Amino acid sequence: MKKAKKQKHKMHLEALKKADKLLYSLILREKERQMQGIELIPSENLVSEAVLEALATVPTNKYSEGYPGRRYYGGNEIIDKIELLAIKRLKKLFKAEHANVQPLSGSPANMAAFFALMKPGDKFMALRLDMGGHLTHGHKVNFSGVLFKAVHYAVDPKTEMLDYDAIEKLAKKEKPAVLLSGYTAYPRAIDFRRFKEIADSIGAYSMADIAHIAGLCCAGVHENPAPYFDVVTTTTHKTLRGPRGAAIMCKAELANAVDKAVFPFLQGGPHENVIAAKAVAFKEAMQPSFKRYAKQVVKNAKALAEELAALGNRIVSAGTDNHLLLVDVTSKGITGLEAEKALEKAGIYCNKNTIPYDKRSPWDPSGIRLGTPAATTRGMKEGEMQLLAYLINRVLEKPHSTATIKSVKQQVQELCKEFIFYA
Repeated sequence: MKKAKKQKHKMHLEALKKADKLLYSLILREKERQMQGIELIPSENLVSEAVLEALATVPTNKYSEGYPGRRYYGGNEIIDKIELLAIKRLKKLFKAEHANVQPLSGSPANMAAFFALMKPGDKFMALRLDMGGHLTHGHKVNFSGVLFKAVHYAVDPKTEMLDYDAIEKLAKKEKPAVLLSGYTAYPRAIDFRRFKEIADSIGAYSMADIAHIAGLCCAGVHENPAPYFDVVTTTTHKTLRGPRGAAIMCKAELANAVDKAVFPFLQGGPHENVIAAKAVAFKEAMQPSFKRYAKQVVKNAKALAEELAALGNRIVSAGTDNHLLLVDVTSKGITGLEAEKALEKAGIYCNKNTIPYDKRSPWDPSGIRLGTPAATTRGMKEGEMQLLAYLINRVLEKPHSTATIKSVKQQVQELCKEFIFYA
């Protein structure tokens, strides 16, 4: 494998080192964990030094309740310019008519979207959690399942992929107010235009949660629903590679409803330092290098899936079209939790995950979820994915072998030395 050029992203922590040595040491240890291990959790990534710097700037001091030009507090002239810049960049990036960059994370973004489109008790349709959906897509323990009536569709039991004809049939029967697409553990391409057609045919709002695939959508690697869907929510981390946070995009006629649902209905003062960092990330995502990155993320996921399959692992839906893949580990005689813990000991980080029609508990399911955003940010390509597949398979075959885990961890650390991101 070709050695990667080491990145020079540094963390400037001199003041923290003097003020709080204990916290300083913990942060350094976390940086070392990230750099000495392989992050394969699909919802995690590594932000640039510019994003880190923006997060640690003086907009954090300012209370800016409201929206640009309509603040509750004075002194927001510059803050307004920062937020308007983030909005302008996000709209351009996704070809959206309207954007709200204030949501603090994905869950409240989805909550705001729901309240903009529905009243408590209204019905919506979404993918079941154990099929690849999200807690905020109608699970009974979440606000979405408590305050609204959720009707869930599933994936085809044979292909483990979306069955659009079955979804259309259910939608016409149930007539939900909102038809939701976009998922957290679905490894295949989503036909957003088909979802839009189904929603239009029953007079429902079309909503997409692209938190996981936003970076792929804006780069043209995956279909982008923002120009024609009623509402699109997304986080700004994951494949978009920005700070932890979220945003909502929508049609112009829904702008007022969406903005009011975020503030004053759900949130108070926005985190303007995070919004500044979002603006940085949106600009980074407009660069040609980001398009190359997004393409490589998918190439890496495909290579990882293909090599794991060649080594005898069952890949859910027999492959991937995006940044993530699901591996059914039951053929190895272990559970998803056992696999996650064993891989973590070896310096390979993933998460346990249900597979479609899983008979096991979500807390100890039959699968694991792997993703390539962070590894790709570090500069890894298909060759490294093949090596990682080999190392992962070694651990899955002998999850309780101390010698195997020690050997794999040494190989992981050697690999990581060639792909340092934070110096």
